[in-house]
Amino acid sequence: MGRKIICIIPARGGSKRLHKKNIVQFRGKPIIAYSIEAAIQANLFERIIVSTDDQKIARCAKDFGAVIHLRSPELSTDTAKVVDVCAYILEEESKAGRIYDILCCLYATAPLRTSEDIRNILRLLEDDNCDSAMAVTNYHFPPHQALKLDKSQHLIPAWPDMINMMSQEVPDLIVDNGSTYAVEAAVFKEKNSFLGNHLKGYIMPRIRSVDIDTQEDLDIANIFFERHT
Repeated sequence: MGRKIICIIPARGGSKRLHKKNIVQFRGKPIIAYSIEAAIQANLFERIIVSTDDQKIARCAKDFGAVIHLRSPELSTDTAKVVDVCAYILEEESKAGRIYDILCCLYATAPLRTSEDIRNILRLLEDDNCDSAMAVTNYHFPPHQALKLDKSQHLIPAWPDMINMMSQEVPDLIVDNGSTYAVEAAVFKEKNSFLGNHLKGYIMPRIRSVDIDTQEDLDIANIFFERHT
């Protein structure tokens, strides 16, 4: 691509639903190892930085080839946003004389994402009419049939005008799969967001789109891994 790209992998230690999810064992390796290895194999990044507040995660990430950013207490809370972590790292890199054209953020809990997925997402930014890109996938259930609970705990349609439509009458809807984001660095700094004005999506199949937050997610990822390999 000819442009300088930084990869940031956020991996806070305080996960609640699945303890230490970023380094829980998955098929013989800690989950975060898959994102680091995919980033290395993509062969696109000037630096691959894991941002964490946890020494065990830091040691693990370093063993698999990442540069470590140890977060300040302000960036280690439950309310700390990934975009704020990325903004801080870009500022620190700039102070060290390392300037980047593109920021790529990989979530550590998507072990089925491949290096080719990463390359395909970044290729979207080669289009002059694209300033940001993300991995997306199809919904498992028809999204237009979504229901919500009212104050009396009764189920009501989330979108009443669409609830009775046939699937072929509804526009194709896709969803962020929670794994991979790429954005022009200048756009990210301006908006403090991975989403620019000209966002494109790379469709990853659901079998590679598992974002592991719970034990159930981990079980599903194991099943999909066996089918995928």
